[in-house]
Amino acid sequence: MVGSGPNGLAAAITLQESGLSVLLIEGKKTIGGGMRTAELTLPGYRHDICSAVHPMALMSPFFERLPLADFGLEFVQPTHDAAHPLDGGRVAVLDRSVESTALQLGADGDTYRNWMGSLLESVPRLLPDLLGPLQWPGEPFRLAGFGLQALPPATWTAGKFKTAEGRALWAGMAAHSIQPLSNIATSAFGIMLMAAAHIKGWVIPVGGSQRIADALVAYYQSLGGKIQTGWMVGSVNELPSAKAILMDVTPKQLVRIAGDRLSSSYKRRLEAYRQGPGIFKVDWALDEPIPFQREECRGAGTVHLGNTFEEIVRYERNVGNGKRGEKPFALVAQQSLFDKTRAPEGKHTAWAYCHVPNGDDRDMTDALESQIERYAPGFRDVIKAKHITNASAFEQYNPNYIGGDINGGIQDVWQLYSRPVLSISPYRTSAKGIYICSSSTPPGGGVHGMCGYHAARQALKDVFKVS
Repeated sequence: MVGSGPNGLAAAITLQESGLSVLLIEGKKTIGGGMRTAELTLPGYRHDICSAVHPMALMSPFFERLPLADFGLEFVQPTHDAAHPLDGGRVAVLDRSVESTALQLGADGDTYRNWMGSLLESVPRLLPDLLGPLQWPGEPFRLAGFGLQALPPATWTAGKFKTAEGRALWAGMAAHSIQPLSNIATSAFGIMLMAAAHIKGWVIPVGGSQRIADALVAYYQSLGGKIQTGWMVGSVNELPSAKAILMDVTPKQLVRIAGDRLSSSYKRRLEAYRQGPGIFKVDWALDEPIPFQREECRGAGTVHLGNTFEEIVRYERNVGNGKRGEKPFALVAQQSLFDKTRAPEGKHTAWAYCHVPNGDDRDMTDALESQIERYAPGFRDVIKAKHITNASAFEQYNPNYIGGDINGGIQDVWQLYSRPVLSISPYRTSAKGIYICSSSTPPGGGVHGMCGYHAARQALKDVFKVS
């Protein structure tokens, strides 16, 4: 198993649970991929390097069945899952309760209540289909009904909402797709994130995202799994003899590492794989919490900053077209409000990023801080230190984050289920015994482990004849 992100760990655990002998190899000195936490600014201030808030962690059918609490993993639930302030003092809030969320949307309350109520009847039952490869569904008619809601562009679905608050809240959710909101199927991202809030919550791991990796590793080792860190694999020819090799890498890395084993036609298809926009991120050590004007924002684990639906649509469209914008859609995480282990007593941390064109290294620090100041005057006065990560730095940190693309390739309708190539089994490569299990396979990005789980199941079936 090459790579120890959530999917690499999920694959390794799935194989080890089946009685195989698994060696997990990680290029860095610590396990975790995007699930790492470090003192990036000052001693005692613990910052999540990539993933921070985890809407899909408790929704994942794979994670759900693991005894991770027995290995020290604890989640905390923010007061509000997300808040979205607008100019003029208005705010929209996503709460665990559908009713609470609806009540704060004014004229859109009944629309949200009825729409989300019907979706929540379907999403939990459809998770095995939604978080897996394209296949004949267990409930085809229910899935078809969900598809009618999820496939339209987010700009089309926004027509359900009349208020600025409802439209802005929706835009912030759909913008997690990291692509123009006019793209087909961007509604799926907003729907899944809203549903996740109401079903399980947008939880924060106590101690940092590294704790998720640590718990997965501890469970894997309890099964007898072996780990070797500090080995950045340059070629599959370096690896010890094995009946199967699973790789938690992007198509570009797969070609680099295993290209001499792959067919020329398969390599051409991998080389045609498209990356998505990158991200620019800032971590702050703070003297006190972000001084948001609205109390709802001060109690939210995640705050979306981008003002109106129209402003967010415009910014994401520009990024998708390779252009730069001055008022970014910013995603802010406030872990230390709910997890006191993140900073010294009385102090705090904050984390924010925005989308940028792939590989664009322009410094967006001032733009991000200006967006926060827009809704939290005096924010710059409470900053003690900051750490900046641009698109290139993300790729240096993890070669899978090509050009700062943390999703392993754009997740538009053409690459949503045909990742990395259109195939009956997207996890198989053209080389016998070699599989790809990263977020460049279905169901795509996020800390859920389902890409690794499905790839491991495919290897078990193909190589080890385990159904």
